Amino acid sequence: MNHDTALPRRRSIGWLIPVLLLVIVVAGWCAFWFYAAERARDTIAGWIEREARAGRMYTCASQSLGGFPFRIEFHCNQAEAQFDKTRPPMKLSAGNVLAAVQIYQPTLVLAEIDAPLTVADPGQAPKLTANWSLAQVSLRGTPRNPQRVSFVAEKPTLDQTGGARPERVFAADNGQVHGRLASGTVQDNPVIDIAASFKAATVLNWHPLAAKPFDFDGDTRLVGLRNFQPKPWSERFREIQQANGRIEVRNARLKQGDVLAVANGNLRLTSQGYLDGELMVTASGVEKILPALGVEALARQGNSRSQRLGAALGLLDQMAPGAIAGAVSLLGEQVELEGRKATRMPLRFKDGLATLGPLKLGQTPPLF
Repeated sequence: MNHDTALPRRRSIGWLIPVLLLVIVVAGWCAFWFYAAERARDTIAGWIEREARAGRMYTCASQSLGGFPFRIEFHCNQAEAQFDKTRPPMKLSAGNVLAAVQIYQPTLVLAEIDAPLTVADPGQAPKLTANWSLAQVSLRGTPRNPQRVSFVAEKPTLDQTGGARPERVFAADNGQVHGRLASGTVQDNPVIDIAASFKAATVLNWHPLAAKPFDFDGDTRLVGLRNFQPKPWSERFREIQQANGRIEVRNARLKQGDVLAVANGNLRLTSQGYLDGELMVTASGVEKILPALGVEALARQGNSRSQRLGAALGLLDQMAPGAIAGAVSLLGEQVELEGRKATRMPLRFKDGLATLGPLKLGQTPPLF
């Protein structure tokens, strides 16, 4: 009888073992999270201190860590960055920044940035203001040794704000920029791939064609950088020129209304910072945009082919379709692009002077 009464008692305590195991696992995970959060806090503080010694100051009005149990979240309210050693010095100010790292994937940082983002000279009012409905940044690697960086913004805009009232410079429905370390390291001879995409974009106060909405996708490689430490892009381009590097345009695609164009090729830089090289452009609907590029100036060029082209394009509205095609054929080889009739022609840069086939487009500014 004693044996029969003892059996249920042994069974009644069997459930304690899995409960104890669960408690141990939870307690261990909590300890690990708080340890990882403390390490993250120390890492952020050390990185900010090292950046400050290099003249790059990062501050938050207030900051906190959270995200328990599976993430580490860093909240920075009223974020500011000041770069004293750039030429000229620059200050960036943004709204709140939320960065998060998964415990099980510590080399992938995801962040959201609240608009607006302002650019100013230290101690001065903002001269540029960027806005968006949503902006996300992803960083694979570490802040000191990134492998991939991406920036995606919905409804981005950029305004010049240094005058009496803001003036819109750029707007798009969506904008994306992705950077990847193709070879080398950030500190030593990096080769950088940069891909960009903009949907329904407009660039105002530059050229009438750019003020009409367009879609753009581009994939470019930069070869010849010494390192990728924070510095002005003018210095990066100077490094490329001094190393006899190049800008590889591996693929560029632009669509604006009925006009579609793709391009690829290599560009180098002269000692004065001007573009030098050639892109092969294939375009459909090119006759719709050539008059806006200043074709009337062709009549003043000495090249007889240019004069014939200028005279023909100047009469586009009065010409039959066959005659229009004949005028455009003077630009280059007739091919097909995505099922459309198109023209393949070289876009050449010689000491910054851009020519499209026989058409002189004008002088481009130096990059440094």
